[in-house]
Order: sequence, then structure tokens, then C-alpha cells
Amino acid sequence: MTDVRVRFAPSPTGMFHVGGARTALFNWALAEQSGGRFVLRIEDTDATRNRPEWTEGIISALDWIGINGTNPVFEGPYFQSAFEPQHREAVAKLLADGKAYYCDCTRDDLVARTGSEHKGYDGFCRARGLTSGAVRFRTPDEGVTVVDDVIRGRVEFPNSAQEDFVIARTDGSPLYVIANAVDDITQNITHVVRGEEHLGNAAKQMLLWPALGARPPVWAHLPVIVNEQRKKLSKRRDKVALESYRDEGYLAEAMVNYLMLLGWGTGEDREIMPWSDMVPRFRLEDVNSASAFFDEKKLRAFNGEYIRALPLETFEERCLPYLDPAWDAELFSKVAVLAQTRVAVLSEIMQNVDFLFVDEPVFDQASWDKAMKANAPEVLEGYLERLETVSWDPESLKEALEDVGAALGGLKLSKTQAPVRVAVTGRTVGLPLFESIEVLGRERSRERLRSALERLRG
Repeated sequence: MTDVRVRFAPSPTGMFHVGGARTALFNWALAEQSGGRFVLRIEDTDATRNRPEWTEGIISALDWIGINGTNPVFEGPYFQSAFEPQHREAVAKLLADGKAYYCDCTRDDLVARTGSEHKGYDGFCRARGLTSGAVRFRTPDEGVTVVDDVIRGRVEFPNSAQEDFVIARTDGSPLYVIANAVDDITQNITHVVRGEEHLGNAAKQMLLWPALGARPPVWAHLPVIVNEQRKKLSKRRDKVALESYRDEGYLAEAMVNYLMLLGWGTGEDREIMPWSDMVPRFRLEDVNSASAFFDEKKLRAFNGEYIRALPLETFEERCLPYLDPAWDAELFSKVAVLAQTRVAVLSEIMQNVDFLFVDEPVFDQASWDKAMKANAPEVLEGYLERLETVSWDPESLKEALEDVGAALGGLKLSKTQAPVRVAVTGRTVGLPLFESIEVLGRERSRERLRSALERLRG
């Protein structure tokens, strides 16, 4: 498989979709395992929708998941707009060979002839000998066009159901279907691995490739990715931008691992697996044709696993973008090991440690109402007194609070911890309480208990 050449051809018309990232990774794995080439081609011919920042976003997002020029299998990026002369030449060749023809029909003309807005083109201009207009490919009248798909098997498209499709506009500008085929032929693409929404285009391209004198590639159309309602992921209702997950604090390693399992699996019991283990195991033939569920809860669990596996120093470094740069790094280091087991995404680090770096903890009314029950004043007052002389280590701090609960009629530790945690950290959940108090220090901890008591007493 040393001659394998795959391509990833996104359009720069929006944020980078997680489905596109999955497609890119499958192509990347195929190129790596075969010693072939991965071609990045930006399909930027839609001038009305393309924006430079979207192109930059695609390249940046791919780089984040490890697809970049540091690996010798990477080639590009190429820009489809740069190849328009070749696209026009291909259209001219098809016209010269009689495999395409000019058409000046409008939609209204077609409706008037067929009596329906839903019927395909009727071939009216096939024999008119026009020398201008849009250009249509001459689809065979009989037989079937077959797409032998690695994932979906043999897919047949009756030619009678395929209209003579347009390959160039009236102004001569080529459409996607011809541009895509020409680029793939010119760049010697051997395997086209893409989403199943392009399967219909494959039927047209199966006609175009031999018409242009080329052998069609190996086709593989990946299953659609759906949400928990089993609806196709949509930019309008779902979080689909890869950049959003990156900015939220998902690790690239976890995202890559999770995306690779959307429609494919190793057949082994384990799911947490580094890229280096997945590449040699990857087979297009093992990709499932059924839709793949994008489960964000499962992705969070994956990410938590990867975070906990980081060396502590690496974890601290990766947290830095989510912390106030003015905060004391040495103080953060004292609780980093505690936080590493508590966060599922890096952006959660702030809410776990911010109490250490502010004069007063955040006040959250919901947390306050939940924790400050009937015995709260007595718990805070008793603990405040004990903190004046207790040995300053987690075990002693815990025993002191247990003594307070015992003195109040045998309150369980879970009941006494709640008001103390909210008084000290501002929240009902967070790092281990007694380790947090230890790092916060005696005077600051007692000051926060006094402040909470004052608030309770009005």
C-alpha cells in the first residue's frame, strides 16, 4: 500500500466540524499505516462564503489533533481555486469529446415542459448544438452506475434516475463536482474517504473519472455522526466545532482517541488507546456503516482519564491558560495534584482553585442555600474555635470537625462539611476540604468562617 494517496478537502465556510475531524483522522491513519501521503486541499471556490479566518481555523484545528507538516506523510495545503484553469480545461475536453453539452434552459423552462417542479432535467438541449450556456454532463440513458464502497459494499445508481448534471455555470466557472474530480485525478488520489453525505456525488464522479481518462479511486463513505436524539449533528443545535472543545480544555490526545472510535473499533476490550496503537490496527473494512453517536459525556470521561494520566508537571503547564497569570504559581502547585483528579476538562480548574487566590470566596446563592441549614451557625462557630489551636494537617483538621459534629448531637461529617466548605471555598463541590483548608492557612480559613457567621446572623 505504499502508493496510497488520500485527501482531506474541507471548505472554509465555518468552524471546523468534529465530523470533519473524524474524516481527517481516518485518512491520516490510512496514510500513516501505508507509508502513503495525506493531501490537504482547501476547497475555496465558493467566494461568497469563504473567509480567510475559516481557512486558518481549519489548519490550526488539524494541527491541534496532530495533522501537520511535521509528519512526512503530510502534503499541502493546496487551494482548489488555484486549479481553476485545469477545471476549465476538463470541461472543454468533455465538450470536445461529446460527453457534455451547452444548455440554456431555466428552471421555469423545465417546469413548463414537464409540468412539475420536482422532475430532473429532461435532456432538452442534448441535440440543439448550442455554443454557450451552462454545461451539462451527458449521463448514459441506460444501465447503472456502480460505486463499490469499502464500507457500504456495492451501491447501484440507475442511470435513468440521474439527470444530465451541470458541471459549469453560464459564466464558465466550474462546479464542485467537476473541480473535485479533476483535483483528485491531478493529485493522484487513490482512496477517497469521506462522509456518507457525499455518496450521491460519487455516482457522478464515477462517470466523470473515466470520461476524463482516469481510473476511479477506492471509495469509502463514513457513517454519519448523530446526537443523543439520533439526529445528524447540526451547527444550529449541537456543539460541533472542534475549536470549541479545544478552547474548553479537552486534550488533543483524548479527542483523537474518541473520534477514532466513532464508527470504528479495534475489537479489543480497551477503548483508551494512544494514536500509535490505533494506526496499525485501523482498517477501512472494519468501519461500521451504521450512524455513530457523538456522546459528549463519554468524551468527558475519556478526557478525564487522559488528564489523570498526565505527569503532574505537564498537568500544571496545561492548566496555565485557564488561570489568572497574576496568581501565585507556587501556591497552585500545592493543590494541583488534588485538582488533577477532580477535573474532566481543563477549564474546570478555575472553579476548583480560585478560592486560594482571592480575598473572599465567590458567593453562590444556590450553594449557600443548600449548605447553610439549621445547624450551620453552630457548626461554623464550633469549628472556628477549634481552628485556633488544632494541629495544621488534614487529618487533625478532619478530626476537629468530627468533634464539632459529635458535640452537636452526633452530626455526621457529611452534614458538618457542607457549611464549612461553602464558607471556605464558596461552593458545595471542589477539592478535598481538609487539604484545601491546610493550603489556605489558619488565619485565612478562620477569617472566612467568621465572615460566613456574620452573613448568617444578618
